[in-house]
Amino acid sequence: MDKKETIQLFEDKQVRTVWDEKEEKWFFSIIDAIEILTDSPRPRKYWNALKTKLKAEGSELSHRLGRLKMLADDGKMRMTDVADTEQLFRLIQSIPSPKAEPFKLWLAQVANERLDEMQDPELSIYRALKQYPKLGYSEK
Repeated sequence: MDKKETIQLFEDKQVRTVWDEKEEKWFFSIIDAIEILTDSPRPRKYWNALKTKLKAEGSELSHRLGRLKMLADDGKMRMTDVADTEQLFRLIQSIPSPKAEPFKLWLAQVANERLDEMQDPELSIYRALKQYPKLGYSEK
């Protein structure tokens, strides 16, 4: 598995990420995301409690998450729980935090738009026409 490691910043805090060439996905450190969204002084303990809660609720999310080696604070490569974008969004939905609320609202808006597009596929064409110029494509 070819991996490209990088650090993403959110509110001046680091989120360790790894790009997986084979799966063509970014993977994010769950501990880093939890630390940012909860301001928890012990994000690992918070994550363990959240995993227990998710399992009790019947969620299989924690069973599908992976572990990858990432650079730790001590400079060593350590196994770290990671989530892809979809899994990370699901975790964010499970975190009761004011910092997570903007993500939750955005996810609800996107979900509503996609459901509308399923009912009226013409809406997806209009969305694409709006997005293409924003992405640098010509109007042609």
